[in-house]
Amino acid sequence: MRPFDAARIWESLCGQTRAFVHDAGFQDVLIGLSGGLDSSLVAAIAASALGADHVHGLIMSGPYTSEDSRKDASELARRLGITTAEVPITATFAAFAEEWEAHLGEPLRGLAAENTQARLRMCILMALSNERGWLVLNTGNLSEAAMGYSTLYGDTAGAFAPIGGVYKTEAFTLARYANAQAEERGEVPPIPDNVLSKPPSAELASGQTDEASLGMGYPELDGLLSKMLDEGILAAEISPQAEKAWERYERNAFKRAQEPPFATIQD
Repeated sequence: MRPFDAARIWESLCGQTRAFVHDAGFQDVLIGLSGGLDSSLVAAIAASALGADHVHGLIMSGPYTSEDSRKDASELARRLGITTAEVPITATFAAFAEEWEAHLGEPLRGLAAENTQARLRMCILMALSNERGWLVLNTGNLSEAAMGYSTLYGDTAGAFAPIGGVYKTEAFTLARYANAQAEERGEVPPIPDNVLSKPPSAELASGQTDEASLGMGYPELDGLLSKMLDEGILAAEISPQAEKAWERYERNAFKRAQEPPFATIQD
């Protein structure tokens, strides 16, 4: 993996986020809080960059959202001191699925059903953004963007991605750094332990985990991506698994072209 100085990277991400938001003419940001690592880390970065009073979270539980995730999102917001609201999507998703089947004669299922949930969430975020004048921050990371593990017009939306240049394993490092820094100041760590210990999941289907959907664990994936993207090593020189990952990377170039601008990681 590439060298990663958490302290330096943290300050850089905060600075780039602050500059983008203010240069765009905004003071406040809006973040969809899932109770997962990425949205928790983005919220912590935004609170550090802009001040907690300027960060707003929206919890949008769906049919597969666990109670633990709802609690983790609420606890994160409480620790950071940011405002939150909750707008569940379960009834909205059910109504959409009902209309779909009534007019198309087949049930909404599989990937279409999963992606619809992500897109419904983004509709709510953007509506609140319009209503309140808050800029929506994207919560995607580099590992998932590289693999196309994201929903176009769903979780790829948002004006700026504070961790869009951060591998998932690096996101864990940054989250632990943020907690450690808070403890040094005698404060409660912002990111709950459960967020750091539970298997990452988009919770769009029963029993779904991100690593199973990606076909490998994040440490292995990030190691391969770093060799190919950062060191320029050809996939064929690494392993058959690297070749599969590179094929998926190339196949999803069209998605990355529609990702929002993101904070860069510089040597």
